[in-house]
Amino acid sequence: MIKMEAKGLFNVARKEFIDHITSRKFILILALFLIISAVAMHEGIGDYNNRLEDYKEQLSQVEEGELRYMSEKPSILFIFQRMRGLMPLLGAILAIAIGFDLITREKESRSLKSLLSHPVYRDEIINGKAVGGILALVFAVGIAFLILFAMLLIFSIVPSMDEFWRIVLFGAVTVLCLLTYFSIALMSSTVSKDSGRALMHALIIVLALSFAMPMLGGMVVKGVVGEPPERPEIQSRIEINEYGELVGHIEPMNKEEEEEWERYREELKAYSEKKWPIQDAFDVISPERNYMAVSISLTNPYLTEVHGGRFWSSSHTLGDTTSIQKSLEKVWKSIFALIILPIVFFAIAYVKFIRMDIR
Repeated sequence: MIKMEAKGLFNVARKEFIDHITSRKFILILALFLIISAVAMHEGIGDYNNRLEDYKEQLSQVEEGELRYMSEKPSILFIFQRMRGLMPLLGAILAIAIGFDLITREKESRSLKSLLSHPVYRDEIINGKAVGGILALVFAVGIAFLILFAMLLIFSIVPSMDEFWRIVLFGAVTVLCLLTYFSIALMSSTVSKDSGRALMHALIIVLALSFAMPMLGGMVVKGVVGEPPERPEIQSRIEINEYGELVGHIEPMNKEEEEEWERYREELKAYSEKKWPIQDAFDVISPERNYMAVSISLTNPYLTEVHGGRFWSSSHTLGDTTSIQKSLEKVWKSIFALIILPIVFFAIAYVKFIRMDIR
């Protein structure tokens, strides 16, 4: 019979949390996590300031009639573009380091049997260890984002309310991504005989989900849909995104070029409509792809479509932005996956630990 008391759960969680934040391993990885995050943030602020200067210059050229096209005004959220690329890797290292030996460490030191001899139930132990690890991850991400907000204020960059809530949601999604990696590590620690094997199993699962599955999806797409249409050689100076949409300074195209370009866009649109349902079915299993999709949607309010965290569409009227609600609606599958994946892996760890033969 499974029993659990709040007091026992709280005691285990508190002990685990204190052990995590005071361990040399956690402090070292956290320091690396914060340093790299701060450097990326500093570079992001530099890029933002450069883009802002370019925007002001383009604006003056448009007012003088020297430029027909100009880019969007850069958002403060642009600063976080570097962060969203680093968080899955740094977060995975931190989360796996916290979780891979939570159970195997107790097995190897033979302290699990003595722990269960105390008035504490098995589910209190596994749940308490999970809660303690989760709190440590929230603590790490919270410190990182407090430093990032402080850097914004130091550089006199104040986000609007919409940008503030997007940043907060970006932090919440970062925690969800890290929870997925942590739950994988906890499950590996529960099913493995020792910490070495647990670490190896956790890394294999993370690599398989984050990289192998999307690559397999790409192979399936090529086998089913084929290669994308070839982009026409147009002499006019243009800039496009992955959807063949004009996003940069344009020089006039002649009639023949316009017809050729329109034909290419139609072919690319038809190809994309066949490709993305297949690719998305594989990407939704990847924590990294899900995180990138949601974070891109949150940190770029001009987007109208996101796929797999790698390709997106930003066709819109100049100046228009997408609301937070619509930004989240575009990537609801990825959000759902980020919630479900850690639950699935923790459920496996929970059942295995409850049924574990401890002698």
